[in-house]
Amino acid sequence: MDFKQATATWWDAITSGFGRQDGLELDVLGLVLVIGVPVVVTLTPGIWRFFGLFVTFVHELGHAFAALMTGRVVKGISLNFDHSGQMNSFGRVGFSATWAGFWGYPAPGVLGLVLTTSAVFGWAPLALSVGALILLVALIFIRNLAGAVIAVITAIAAQLVVVFLPLEWISIFVAALGTALTIGSLKDLVKVIRVHTRRRHVQQSDAFILAQGSSLPAGAWLTLFALVIIVCALATARVLSTAVSVGAV
Repeated sequence: MDFKQATATWWDAITSGFGRQDGLELDVLGLVLVIGVPVVVTLTPGIWRFFGLFVTFVHELGHAFAALMTGRVVKGISLNFDHSGQMNSFGRVGFSATWAGFWGYPAPGVLGLVLTTSAVFGWAPLALSVGALILLVALIFIRNLAGAVIAVITAIAAQLVVVFLPLEWISIFVAALGTALTIGSLKDLVKVIRVHTRRRHVQQSDAFILAQGSSLPAGAWLTLFALVIIVCALATARVLSTAVSVGAV
């Protein structure tokens, strides 16, 4: 297969996702794949070391999308192998800067809810195709070597999933990814709260940075992070519960 054929195959796989399929129904095996596997992925240190990089990528993309929503110009995204990252943008101070600064930690939880809902209601192929395209576009914003490695590997993995994952497994994969992101968002919430309670590297916290540019203290921003993330987690659990077949419980 030459490059032209490969590109045509990839594009056909992308466009074939712009439609709806049957909604997700979870039996016992489905529950293991959609809930059990993400729990292992996020709570096993060796695996989290790698999957956590993707969660950080989503975190920074959350900042970037929020910045673009308010007309700010995104200068670039940096990612590091220690799960840290930074999104740089410029524009008016005030609301736009605060809005962009807020939507980092909640982003994986919000995306997790969107992916899970898409899978349950039959839009998993669309979510997968759109996500793969977004990851490709996001490459233009990466500004450091570690970030390039993380972003390129993530983008390539997404394209391979789109092309090679059998249609009948797409809903399971998207729901499992959504669950993993939801758990990852909760895990990162605990991490940032510990940063403040232990007062270590507080200056690098989004909550601290937001507090410096607003009238709200860091604790208030942490509470708002927690509110959005927990609501998304509960909503994700609720959506998944509607997909459980009677025979699975």
